[in-house]
Amino acid sequence: MYEDFHVTDRWTGEDLHCRWKANIVAIATRHADAVDVRFEVNKRPLWIAMPCTAWVEQKKRTGNVITDQLAAQIAGHYLKQAVESGYDNGREMYTMSVDEVLEHLDVVLREAGHTSKLPTLPATNELQNDAQPVP
Repeated sequence: MYEDFHVTDRWTGEDLHCRWKANIVAIATRHADAVDVRFEVNKRPLWIAMPCTAWVEQKKRTGNVITDQLAAQIAGHYLKQAVESGYDNGREMYTMSVDEVLEHLDVVLREAGHTSKLPTLPATNELQNDAQPVP
């Protein structure tokens, strides 16, 4: 779905290859109450910041949690829509509101039908190459 996709830039017509790379809790990296979802867009890093309060709101409204797989799909859907609408202006980071997270979550779940049908997140070569054997 949205972990590895192509989208056409509205303004330039350029084909952009967007690939999910990682979900990182931003509390530790930049002292923000967010989860940063990293994508590569034509080999250029791009981050989608999703507020942690969206996880709380989702749990309140449905009793279900936002998994890592679902967060990647939500951020990817947001990124695709941003590029198609012309919102992508070359920034390195985009910040979603709680309402945006929940709106994109609803769209992703409608498209997938159920969280069990979400694609698994790919293991990246970078992560595999960095892994050290446990002695």
